[in-house]
Amino acid sequence: MKKKVFLRSAACLLAVSLTAALAGCGSTAESGSTAETATAETATAETAVDESAYDYLADFNYSDGFDENGYLKGVTAADYVTLPDDYAAITIDAALGEVDEQDVTDYINSNILANFATVNQITDRAAADGDTVNIDYVGTIDGVAFEGGDTQGQGTDLELGSGAYIDGFEEQIVGHTPGETFDVNVTFPEDYGNADVAGKDAVFSTTLNYISETVLPELTDEWVQANLTDAMGFADVSELNAFVSNQISLSNQSGDVYSALYAKAGFAGELPESAVNYYRDVLLFGVRNYAQSYGTTMTSIVNSGLLGAAYDTVEDFITDAESAINAQVQQALLLQAVAEKQGLTCDTDTLNTEFVRQFGMSDPSYLTDVYGENYVKSQLLNALVMQNLVDNVQYE
Repeated sequence: MKKKVFLRSAACLLAVSLTAALAGCGSTAESGSTAETATAETATAETAVDESAYDYLADFNYSDGFDENGYLKGVTAADYVTLPDDYAAITIDAALGEVDEQDVTDYINSNILANFATVNQITDRAAADGDTVNIDYVGTIDGVAFEGGDTQGQGTDLELGSGAYIDGFEEQIVGHTPGETFDVNVTFPEDYGNADVAGKDAVFSTTLNYISETVLPELTDEWVQANLTDAMGFADVSELNAFVSNQISLSNQSGDVYSALYAKAGFAGELPESAVNYYRDVLLFGVRNYAQSYGTTMTSIVNSGLLGAAYDTVEDFITDAESAINAQVQQALLLQAVAEKQGLTCDTDTLNTEFVRQFGMSDPSYLTDVYGENYVKSQLLNALVMQNLVDNVQYE
């Protein structure tokens, strides 16, 4: 069966590393509440269930699954993956390797310059679809305020037209001017995650504080040298453009390259138990952290629908996720199998020399401090394997 989706965790790590490199830009997190995330608020309800079976997750470390060379710990991928001699003979559409100049500009604007943007507060015109507005609101049902329906005067940002809030909310802000207070009338869906408000009419007394206008800095060699050279290693705009172009090209081609590689490979009937358990724990650890951020239980999180569907128990959620977990294990095994064939490893020296070229960040310590060195090595190793495969593709 052909796998169309390449779970490019390395690309995600790139996005994280770019953000990390620019962490000193002074971005301010806005405190939001619940017209858009009232479902999340319902997860704070305590559920009387024993979750002690997951207490071990308190000691989870992302690097637990990998060794000092970025390989799955204790696993030889060749024992589970069979690759033909022509595994690297891959042909893909030539258009996938082409990167438009506008794509590079858009990526830099959204992922780099946006971190250094200034925000002007516009108060002299009406809000329009597509604007980002700052609002406060208090929600009531039958005249009674309900839990989680209040920004508590902290203000929250909303892009009008994004669909982030419940149906009908955003449209009713369009046309209002900063300083106005007005009612937004909505009906919660019948299948809403919070049974207390599901299907009910609500009124949000809403104040439009201001419209946010983002101003990006001008991208010049001088700006790059002042803001990116130390953190990301780029000396000028051309180096930054070349790096971003390569990353976009790699990302565009990786899905088809991985699909072709997967189609050539054979997998053992049973995957290594240690790897399956590790990726299951990665998922569970995410649920646990989510629960802690809301001050609730893992069961409440999986009940709430926040994870895409509502599950009765954590075990039901994991059972439903088994195919995704197995796909992650297969990907890790397949890329490691190629690395084994090519004699590629990611030791500490490789991490220090290749990290900036692959992820655009001079110092990996921000990520190794969070994820551990072995996990970051595994992601870098995957990136190096994919880069090698893409560098050798044939185009049609």
